[in-house]
Amino acid sequence: MNSHPEFIPSFLELLRVLPEEVFNYKIAARPDRRRQFEKELASAIETALNILTACLNINELKEQVLEAFASWLRLRHRVPASALSSHPLVLAALSSLNSEILSEASVNVISELIHYTAARNSGGVSSQLPLIQVIVPQVMNLKPQLRDPSKDEEDIKAIARLFADMGDAYVELIATGSDESMLIVHALLEVASHPEFDIASMTFNFWHNLQMILTERESYTSSGNETSIEAEKTRRLQVFSSSYESLVSLVTFRVQYPQDFSDLSTEDQKDFKQTRYAVADVLIDGALVLGGEPTLKILYMKLVEAINHCGKDQHSDWRPAEAALYCIRAISDYVSDTEAEVMPQIMSLLPKLPHQPQLLQTVCLTIGAYSRWLNAASSGLSFLPSLIDILVSGMSMCEDSAAAAALAFRHICNDCKKKLCGSLDGLFQIYQTAVIGEGPFKVSAEDSLHLVEALSMVITELPSEQAKKALEAVCLPSVAPLQEMINQGPLVLGQKTARELTVHFDRLANIFRYVNHPEAVADAIQRLWPIFKAIFDVRAWDMRTMESLCRACKNAVRTSKRLMGVTIGAMLEEIQGLYGQHHQPCFLYLSSEVIKIFGSDPTCANYLKVLIESLFSHTACLLTKIQDFTSRPDIADDCFLLASRCIRYCPQLLFPSLVFPSLVDCAMVGITVQHREASNSILNFLSDIFDLANSTQGESCLSIRDSVIIPRGPTITRILVACLTGALPSSRLETVTYALLALTRAYGLKALEWAKECVSLIPSTAATELERTRFLQALSDAASGANMNNLVVPIEELSEVCRRNRTVQEIVQGALRPLDLNIVAVS
Repeated sequence: MNSHPEFIPSFLELLRVLPEEVFNYKIAARPDRRRQFEKELASAIETALNILTACLNINELKEQVLEAFASWLRLRHRVPASALSSHPLVLAALSSLNSEILSEASVNVISELIHYTAARNSGGVSSQLPLIQVIVPQVMNLKPQLRDPSKDEEDIKAIARLFADMGDAYVELIATGSDESMLIVHALLEVASHPEFDIASMTFNFWHNLQMILTERESYTSSGNETSIEAEKTRRLQVFSSSYESLVSLVTFRVQYPQDFSDLSTEDQKDFKQTRYAVADVLIDGALVLGGEPTLKILYMKLVEAINHCGKDQHSDWRPAEAALYCIRAISDYVSDTEAEVMPQIMSLLPKLPHQPQLLQTVCLTIGAYSRWLNAASSGLSFLPSLIDILVSGMSMCEDSAAAAALAFRHICNDCKKKLCGSLDGLFQIYQTAVIGEGPFKVSAEDSLHLVEALSMVITELPSEQAKKALEAVCLPSVAPLQEMINQGPLVLGQKTARELTVHFDRLANIFRYVNHPEAVADAIQRLWPIFKAIFDVRAWDMRTMESLCRACKNAVRTSKRLMGVTIGAMLEEIQGLYGQHHQPCFLYLSSEVIKIFGSDPTCANYLKVLIESLFSHTACLLTKIQDFTSRPDIADDCFLLASRCIRYCPQLLFPSLVFPSLVDCAMVGITVQHREASNSILNFLSDIFDLANSTQGESCLSIRDSVIIPRGPTITRILVACLTGALPSSRLETVTYALLALTRAYGLKALEWAKECVSLIPSTAATELERTRFLQALSDAASGANMNNLVVPIEELSEVCRRNRTVQEIVQGALRPLDLNIVAVS
């Protein structure tokens, strides 16, 4: 090196890259080799740091040296803190912080050192104190530069990052509330007040983590008995209350709409909304530390200030008032329902605000957010008429405010339903205007569902006879147009667009879901069945209409349960007949709901047995090869969800039936379908079969299960191992692992033999003997009843090794052949 100085930059680059490779998972290294490489680097750390120290003398390479040093620190291998605190590389990085040009490399080193002192394997704070005592004062000296106008934004960002890193790393120390830690808190408040959101938001993670430590009981267990714990918690909350008060005041301006909001690009508008969500999270942290009421008072003062400002300005700047209300809405869950000082004043201010679209939208959402308060507060009822008037104005203003008003209307009707029973006529008027769409309302069909739910919740509070009449009235705006379409004859009905029908069925589905009067809903569905049947008969080919209609039937079944009487028989007969012709997946999920409610009823056993045999045999004929699963994943998904329901609610109907073996064969063909939901449903179905012994109802079916599964066991095991090693994406690993372990628990030594057989198919170039042995040991432990969590690592490692690059993955899949159900095992 000394004789060829021109090589030094390249050598330094190599020194920087080497430790980074430990974390580079694009390299197809085996886990063992990766661990070994990390150990090799750890043993060489002293040599590496000595070389870097020697290169410090070359001034123009200083930045490159520091970057390489930061890279070695990332390994988190222990160099004693006492050695690092006086190490020339550390001192060089610290001295660069004070130079005129703040070097990015020195900031990276200090950032890594901060995380290094807080790492899990660091031996605790006391062992790291020598290094912490060197770093913290140097970083604290940078605080005045946060407000230095001569500093460019990148430098400010770098300094802010160091403060944020300190906050994140030492949050547990800071939470003790010592005088030294409060200096860091004040610096972080300084960062939080920076006008640039990107800089200020660097501290948000710290405020959240600090809030969690201050408010969670686990943080105080070392304090002793309950009295000491409460005393220490109260002390700490008091210490930090002024900081969180400042924080709440500091962040509120960030949610204010920019003057030119309407001119911003879609991307910038999206970013602004993300900023508002982030600030809302900070306000919640504030409310958790300070309490909802004190936080509300701070925000109420901002609202009063904004409204006073509004009044003086003839053009009325609505934005500060909207920002204050947005913040008040954000903390609604943390304000007591019995708060009596500020909330009545806020509610009386709302009707006085100008009806500007964005402001009105936020006013409506705020009304909805405090619906529980309106129900609980003694003055709540007196506010309801004027607030409902605001919501009606919101529905008439524009689509966004109409959406907010409809949602708020739903919240109010849900929480204040008892208070609103006497105002049903007025609520009906709003509902009909919105649903029929003939008034000034701008509520979309989708948002009108909130109004359907709202009225349904109020109807739930009515006595039975009144509820039946109200239910009939609330269904009428949807039933009348459907009846009219049917009256025009099958030809016209068949030519209607799906949307013309689904808008009505979606509303009926919500009515049946939210009117919690089982008898009234059972009566309604019996009356409406001729309409439903007419549409089933004419439109069974139309997937969208059928999905919407089946959702309405499913909700009726769920609410009415066993009161549905004869209607349920007619409904099942209808879908059983139509499924054979049209194969609509929604017929399967409607049947799932029926199985859940009627599966254990012995009087329905014969009927349901015929139903599931018919549905499953039709589906097994449809799904005979993997391409069928790929082209109709929705049918596969709903079929195996239904099958899992049968295992849970009526195993005595499924297992003895002739269709059970063909259903298992069908699952084996489709496990490797790439569609996430379909694949998961099949894997969960198999897991439910393997776990049958855990269910009380299933024990009597174990011998039937075994007669079907054991002959197929080697093939099922091979397909599951193929899924682990690349036939399915790695995101599916957890579900596949569970199925494999469930199979092993169910069949013990047999399953281990099956696993040995198929693992022996994997070539040694793909997985070593050691990796295969560890995998089989994990399965053996599972068979012995070991905790699943301890078995996951060897299974994941075999998966990783076999997926490490495309060539290896293809070799493994070629050996395991998951799509071949008749592979002959190699002895």
